[in-house]
Amino acid sequence: QVQLVESGGGLVQPGGSLRLSCAASGSIFRFSGMGWYRQAPGKQRELVARIISGGNTNYADSVKGRFTISRDNAKNTVYLQMNSLKPEDTAVYYCNLGQLGYTYWGQGTQVTVSS
Repeated sequence: QVQLVESGGGLVQPGGSLRLSCAASGSIFRFSGMGWYRQAPGKQRELVARIISGGNTNYADSVKGRFTISRDNAKNTVYLQMNSLKPEDTAVYYCNLGQLGYTYWGQGTQVTVSS
């Protein structure tokens, strides 16, 4: 069984920064893909950023140049550094892990960007 626990959300002013963390526990394989999704009120959940084995990453166009995803395999933890935050980044952010045909989700952490 895989469990994902997110942390680091909160309230920040426009232009500010936050760093999200997601710690995975259980049987985690190095080739697993990990990422962050977000869901704003009234909208569908969308991919924010993803990192796969070997360190390859991909980002939503809306966050390119502002967000950076990274991964510490020794700690089974994935991070999302969010800079230059905008009000439209407000959402619940979910950690995601995929391996062996299974997909796992964290409970979500709220990010609110407001003055």
